[in-house]
Amino acid sequence: MTARNSSTRKGFFGRAIAVFGAASAAAAAVEGGRRPLDRDLNTLGIDPARFHSVNRG
Repeated sequence: MTARNSSTRKGFFGRAIAVFGAASAAAAAVEGGRRPLDRDLNTLGIDPARFHSVNRG
């Protein structure tokens, strides 16, 4: 494995872990009646300024 492939693999897994963590934190916040952190919303690709317009059932 070349150095480039190794760093790409580490970047992929690191990003996957970050997305999973942000999704868990955001879900827990919504279930608890709180607003998720802007950092978590950004990680998930959600615009924090527009989060309030999302229907939550």
